[in-house]
Amino acid sequence: MVSLSWARQVNGLTLAKSKYGVKTPGIPRRTDVEVRPDRWHGVRPYPVAMSAEPPRARVEDVHDLALGMPHATVVRGPSGNPVYQVGGRSFVFFRTPRPDATDPTTGERYPDVIVFWVGSESDKQALVQDPAGPFFTTAHFAGHPSVLLRSSRIGELTRQELSEVVQEAWLAQASKRRREAWLAARHDA
Repeated sequence: MVSLSWARQVNGLTLAKSKYGVKTPGIPRRTDVEVRPDRWHGVRPYPVAMSAEPPRARVEDVHDLALGMPHATVVRGPSGNPVYQVGGRSFVFFRTPRPDATDPTTGERYPDVIVFWVGSESDKQALVQDPAGPFFTTAHFAGHPSVLLRSSRIGELTRQELSEVVQEAWLAQASKRRREAWLAARHDA
């Protein structure tokens, strides 16, 4: 469950923002709720809703999660596409349309492919084995430790699932020292 950090009334509909930045329709404004000061956000005039559905992943989450990893930097590819790196090694990048990733019915190149590194071939196969799943690979990436995801299908993942994929991509490319430090910090937390 995700607790919403704020709520705002817009055109008669309450919009709420989760701690992850996800804007969702909130609960209707209640007039019988006492207004109490909130120590982080000032006065909260609406009750805080709890969402039973985990937040769905968005393309913006890829950027936030990748840059949120330690020592992550973003460089721009030749077409201006973002490439996220750790120690000069790419772990997530937004790919330009290429002839190997095309729509099977129209033959058009996919303009929205994101590449994530994985730790091993077995990790790759675990992600791409379900033909109904959002991850895929192409002949161009045969033997390469990475999986592809179309941004148009990113909403099939929860933000937590996407977070795990980005973290695994970072771990696959980070140096041993950085990997061990990050894992130790998470274990201590």
